[in-house]
Amino acid sequence: MSTTALDHSGSPLTGIALKVMSVAVFVAMSAFIKAAGALPAGQAVFFRSFFAIFPILLFLGWRRELRTAFATKRPFGHTARGFVGVCSMGLIFFGLARLPLADAITLNYAQPLMVVMFSSLFLGEAIRIYRWGAVAIGLVGVVIISWPELTLLRSGSAMDDQQVLGVMAALAGAATSAVAVILVRNLVHSERTATIVLWFSLMASVISLGSLPFGWEALTATQVALLIAGGICGGVAQILMTAAYRHAEISVVAPFEYTSIILAIIIGYMVFGDLPTIHMLAGGAIVVGAGMFIIFRERQLGLERARARKVTPPQG
Repeated sequence: MSTTALDHSGSPLTGIALKVMSVAVFVAMSAFIKAAGALPAGQAVFFRSFFAIFPILLFLGWRRELRTAFATKRPFGHTARGFVGVCSMGLIFFGLARLPLADAITLNYAQPLMVVMFSSLFLGEAIRIYRWGAVAIGLVGVVIISWPELTLLRSGSAMDDQQVLGVMAALAGAATSAVAVILVRNLVHSERTATIVLWFSLMASVISLGSLPFGWEALTATQVALLIAGGICGGVAQILMTAAYRHAEISVVAPFEYTSIILAIIIGYMVFGDLPTIHMLAGGAIVVGAGMFIIFRERQLGLERARARKVTPPQG
């Protein structure tokens, strides 16, 4: 069975449980990478991508899909997705190392808002006023989260220059991640999920390895262990996420992505001693609300399109 086939056999509750598990493992991945320290972005991306390959290969071997997983008719599409994905991952990891865990993860919630904008600008998709309104409100939430760091640009204070860079990198990472989502949307019309995931992991490993001559740092044994754990978590989380979409529709499962903020606040406090600020909580609530509304509207529009197809008689 193809890994893109969303047969939704099984319980939606199972899909929700798998999604929450995948979110938890993704947060653990972020925590491992953050704990490894402010390493060169290319170095962190390499470990995240290369060691994610192993659990994915084991999973595909268990499903007896390994032989066909590498076959593709669109190598250039995978290459473009690889370059954009590496840029996104590198920017996100750069921000992650310089911001509290919850702030970095919440800023990445801007990605669905940017997907809506880019779909309109680059693909000519018709976006109704409701979704544009949600995007505008969500971006207000992003500004609220970022405001304490961005105001430092006017203050002349050098104390938190790294946090300013972290906010900018996190938002740039969300924007490039939105571009990657659009590229993946194009690929899924002809490529299987297993092929997309494997090609991306391989491309990201090769591209990030190319940053080695530009100054990777010598790692301690602890840093190596943390980065390997982060990579393995990334691969396991991808498997769980794919499995979640087999049991329930995306519109049912997607809202549970936002459980990551709860986990990020808990882990950020317990591991890194980060306390959530009022700006993060208020702005995060706005961004999450806007994202949930966009998911709700996507579901409504999908149902309307399905009804229209049933009502409209075949032509000819």
